[in-house]
Amino acid sequence: MIQYNPKGWFRQVYRFHKSDTIIILWKELIIIGLLTWGISWIEIKYFSESEVLDNLGVIYSLIGFVLSLLLVFRTNTAYDRWWEGRKKWGSLVNDSRNLALKINSMVDLKTDLEFFGRMIPNYAFAMKEHLREGVLVEELQLTEEEKVDISKVDHKPSYVAMKMYERLDDLKKRKEITQEEFLSIDKNLLSFSDIIGACERIKKTPIPFSYSMFLKKFIFIYVVTLPIAFIISLGYYTIPIAMFVFYVLVSIEILAEEIEDPFGKDANDLDTDGISTTIRSNVQEILIK
Repeated sequence: MIQYNPKGWFRQVYRFHKSDTIIILWKELIIIGLLTWGISWIEIKYFSESEVLDNLGVIYSLIGFVLSLLLVFRTNTAYDRWWEGRKKWGSLVNDSRNLALKINSMVDLKTDLEFFGRMIPNYAFAMKEHLREGVLVEELQLTEEEKVDISKVDHKPSYVAMKMYERLDDLKKRKEITQEEFLSIDKNLLSFSDIIGACERIKKTPIPFSYSMFLKKFIFIYVVTLPIAFIISLGYYTIPIAMFVFYVLVSIEILAEEIEDPFGKDANDLDTDGISTTIRSNVQEILIK
């Protein structure tokens, strides 16, 4: 995720970043320019006297309005997914701190505190990579035996949660914590599973394929056929206008596609690496002294 100053907007105008859509779309813009030039040339040469084309501008204005409504819905849907993902990771931060504070106040043995000081952040790091391509075991603070065990399971965050439940059950059997204290801790630990379940739902439920394909085709056909409606009044100036309209519309679609899965490594995805590091720092500050 790119960190920036939202108040310094003018500096962002003339700076280019690798995530800028102009860098992503420059080849497509050239293709659109060539296509619109070809259509414009044919229309000027063979259909410039046609009266049928005079009123097409009004029709295309209405179509453009409908297209803008579709893109607004698309962008809002994608941002809702991005924001929900951010709220879930914020909840994970809060529950990790609260869990650490409760354990610190209820548990006395240093070995138990160190165990939870490792495992609570391990859940965040395992969840972070689980939502990407696969958990990086080397990021986790595990014993050699735990590394062997976790390599055998597919859902590694669940393994981390299971180890914490086993240690809590052991603490209860040793009467280090009471049943009431166990239930108090269980509320925070149980929320971990709810959070990762919500994040998996966001990741594995993209926008319906038919809607996405229709929107892409709609944008392409609308832009490529713009010269038909405006060549009479604008001439070959229609070409740069069509390229600009294509850039704006497709850029919105690209940004929506990027943020609808907010757990990856794209420039506009959530900074789950930084959040996980924050959780580890906060938890270990509380438990490991």
